[in-house]
Amino acid sequence: MKDYIEERAVEIATYIIEHNATVRQTAKEFGVSKSTVHKDVTDRLIQINPLLAQSARKVLDVNKSERHIRGGLATREKYLHQKPR
Repeated sequence: MKDYIEERAVEIATYIIEHNATVRQTAKEFGVSKSTVHKDVTDRLIQINPLLAQSARKVLDVNKSERHIRGGLATREKYLHQKPR
């Protein structure tokens, strides 16, 4: 694996842990796709730093379990700010 990919994977995992960030937030911050973030954390990082990979994975699992709630809140907010017809 190339050095810059290993460095990016470690930086991404550290960012996710420090900011409790979602895959989308992380992808936007680093200018990569959601798929790249996911692959870096779930596949590549396990070979580089298994403990960091496990910690980042915990954060992502919590975010995944809560995403339906965030989606519902976003929809509620959207309709609360619309004017009645």
